[in-house]
Amino acid sequence: MRVAVAGFIHETNTFSPHPATLDRFAEADGWPPLVTGSELPSALAGSNLPAAGFLEAARLDGAEVLPLLWCSAVPSGPVTREAYDAILTRMLERLRAAGPVDAVYLDLHGAMVAEHERDGDGAVLAAVRAEVDAATAVAASLDLHANVSGAMLDASDALVAFRTYPHVDMAATGRRTYAVLKAVLPGIRDGRRPARALERSPFLVPLVCQSTDAEPGRRLYAGLGDREGPSVYTTSLAMGFPPADTWETGPSVVSYAETEPAARRAVAAVMHRLEAVEPEFAVTLYPPRAAVDEALRIARQTGGLVVVADTRDNPGAGGAGDTTALLSAAVAADADGVAVGVLADPDTAAQAAAAGIGAEITVSLGGRSDGQPYVGAARVTALADGRFTATGPMFRGSRMDLGPMAALRCGRVAVAVASRRMQAADRSMFRHVGIEPDSQRVVIVKSSVHFRADFAHAKAVVVADAPGLNPVNHDTLDYRHLRSSVRRMPVLETTGAPE
Repeated sequence: MRVAVAGFIHETNTFSPHPATLDRFAEADGWPPLVTGSELPSALAGSNLPAAGFLEAARLDGAEVLPLLWCSAVPSGPVTREAYDAILTRMLERLRAAGPVDAVYLDLHGAMVAEHERDGDGAVLAAVRAEVDAATAVAASLDLHANVSGAMLDASDALVAFRTYPHVDMAATGRRTYAVLKAVLPGIRDGRRPARALERSPFLVPLVCQSTDAEPGRRLYAGLGDREGPSVYTTSLAMGFPPADTWETGPSVVSYAETEPAARRAVAAVMHRLEAVEPEFAVTLYPPRAAVDEALRIARQTGGLVVVADTRDNPGAGGAGDTTALLSAAVAADADGVAVGVLADPDTAAQAAAAGIGAEITVSLGGRSDGQPYVGAARVTALADGRFTATGPMFRGSRMDLGPMAALRCGRVAVAVASRRMQAADRSMFRHVGIEPDSQRVVIVKSSVHFRADFAHAKAVVVADAPGLNPVNHDTLDYRHLRSSVRRMPVLETTGAPE
């Protein structure tokens, strides 16, 4: 197999006012910066990324790989037209230069929106399909939070989504995509593209309710691969990315098979299971001070670590990563053994570096996004360059670059501050600035679910309802493009709905 490989990843929160510029794709953060050509394999090697898994499988199988480019940017508002067009143009130019190929593999998210293109991933796939002949297979790996579109389906011969949230199976999904691509290629060479089917859920599911480590997600994804076999190449359940205002937003099931009836049966069976568990997608939310108090109560009762999820300000869902309501609540609680992170504030990181370790400074920390910074005295306890290798199950092997970092002591609370936004889904982000998460009673993380992989030992998780751009209650979002038939929140059996 002669296969071209590219990646263009962005998860777009259309309610965020902060666009994804070309600079955001060009810089390193939790993942590598934009890389092209022969630099691509080494840049991704050893990371838990779909393209890394695909490249590994291709190498072991003896395929000839033609790396085009790969890039990603931290979730934010829409991708600027300049960035989108520049990256796609470069990708297509390299694809043309590669000459005839048997297949094209794309590492995509599935929920990218550009300023001029609401179906960013569908347009990428369509552009790639237009560049290759009918005997060339086109496949893509997708995030579990993909909002799968008809255009994505029409332009592809396989869409293969993650099956875990936290996404510990990203590289594994790349390997699965290679296996599917190899299975469908003989038919495509003979002029037979796989049959495909897509069905969308009648309701949206909040991100914080989508974990596959808890019910009902665990049950939904158990045995999903068992539905694949000689007649069904692949079936995926994508839970969707709710803070994206598109027609396609929401959970969907997609399948590729030898025949259309087989694809439709696979899709219908999974969708039936999803609709049956709708009443279980519930969560209890706590206001900031109540969240801190509840976490401290559980910590005292269990003697173990409790995590507070600051889900609304999760950078992994387009949050600014700088709101301070939970920090203020933790300081007001005046309790030992509480840490907060990772708070994005390059100015305060620079102020701490200029003052030096041990210095007492007055900070106006965070709050750039909502005008509510934490103002008060802080002591600088550690400084670091923000470059380290992540160690947790999801980010393991990733060479992080969060810019200059600092650890501050605000009252009795330890705070990890970074210069760049990044979801606090790995304990190494705290350890890099000398904060040991496992020595705390409560750790407040700017994350929705991904932290659960590296904090699996926590005794409990408390979900906070603090300010941010990723609300749990979708009824508070001003959707303009979402299809009118979809319910914005699941219908619950209990009287207490989220928020």
